[in-house]
Amino acid sequence: METTLHRQLKSLYAGPEARTEERLEEYRIDAVRNHPGGGLRRRQLVEIQHGSLAAIRDKIARLLKKHAVLVVKPLVVRKQLIKLSKEGGKEVSRRLSPKQGTLLDLFDELVYFTRVFPHPNLTIETPLVEVEETRYPGHGKRRRWRRRDHVVADQRLTAVLSVHRFCEVGDLLALLPGDLPQPFHTGELAERMQIQRWVAQRIAYCLRKTGAARVCGKRGNAILYQRAA
Repeated sequence: METTLHRQLKSLYAGPEARTEERLEEYRIDAVRNHPGGGLRRRQLVEIQHGSLAAIRDKIARLLKKHAVLVVKPLVVRKQLIKLSKEGGKEVSRRLSPKQGTLLDLFDELVYFTRVFPHPNLTIETPLVEVEETRYPGHGKRRRWRRRDHVVADQRLTAVLSVHRFCEVGDLLALLPGDLPQPFHTGELAERMQIQRWVAQRIAYCLRKTGAARVCGKRGNAILYQRAA
């Protein structure tokens, strides 16, 4: 079922003149709008994907052969949790989720999208958003073993904090710290970005698979990476 968040983002990106829920070949497209760049590419297909990019990878790869595509991948950086007494019931509590996202969460998705990005017809936009998530207790038989079981009823957009656009590998490299040594290994990347090393390894994987960086040797047991020219 389409969430309020999805409808809000679709309305935001489609604008008043775009066509929504358009059928194209065997696919349903969230919105078809005039291409901001104009020229020969007169229209742009807009796909809002709150779930994993892996789910639309093959669809986007096929559409890119003939169309300009904008993939909107929102990242929730702040979430207000609203608990209801039951489905459709009254609000009983609300609290701020301790889990907060960052722009670097995009690399968790790009791991499954490196066969598609970069592409001359593809733009990825990542709005960092605040949402309200409505929940109610779950009582299904398959759920009884879970102590803190809940069902997500809906998510609603409350604010767009910033929007980040990725069209080419240079846009990924711009996320790296300026004082990163060249070449670098994932331990240095983790230290400069103040993240865990496994996160840095995932970032390095995405950079390598997209062509933003290349392997250029080893230092001890650590693989060295060099930014693409």
